[in-house]
Amino acid sequence: MTETNTTNQTRRGIRLTVIGCVAFILLMIAFLINNLLTPRVMTADELRLNGAVVFDTPRRFDDFTLLNQKGDGFTRADLVGQWSLVFFGFTHCPDICPTTMAELDRLLKNLPADIAADTEVILVSLDPARDTPEVLSEYVGYFDPTFIGVTGDFLTLRRFANQVNVAFNKVTIGDDYTVDHSANVVLINPRGDYHGFFKPPFELAKLKATYSSIHQSFKH
Repeated sequence: MTETNTTNQTRRGIRLTVIGCVAFILLMIAFLINNLLTPRVMTADELRLNGAVVFDTPRRFDDFTLLNQKGDGFTRADLVGQWSLVFFGFTHCPDICPTTMAELDRLLKNLPADIAADTEVILVSLDPARDTPEVLSEYVGYFDPTFIGVTGDFLTLRRFANQVNVAFNKVTIGDDYTVDHSANVVLINPRGDYHGFFKPPFELAKLKATYSSIHQSFKH
């Protein structure tokens, strides 16, 4: 073997070694990036410590017929096919309702794109006498045009709220009234079942971490 051939083989060997090292480094970088971008799956205890409660077995609830902010019918079937973050409140609520809706808007804007695209936010009114579809349309649209507002017959709203463990009570104040209510955010899974809930106070970092974990671990 001539000296030239030996030199060429040596160079080829060095080149292949360098290519192999670079490929390995790129593979490790891709692995690390994937780990950073993939939500970590939390245990049930970790979720609970961070304000999220997930049921061992999601709970089925009865069908219902309500109206959305466009005046169209809204039933349990509208909750099937994506995740739903459902908050029960009312538009005259002075504090917890607008604060929670704003926090859900921040959450949706900070979620990974694929999870955000698979998530809808719904406000269910506990004050149907004042919260007409038109009123709800303006209210939810203020936070995000994709948000859904739901109203309807009081007894239907009461049954729906009871089945997802949302307590509320009308309180008379002179000639006016307000509504005391649970501040939990109800989580409905893509099968349309009551999957769990998030407890206040709501913090963006905790909401994002817990919800992303729940979404990641769900088996369709």
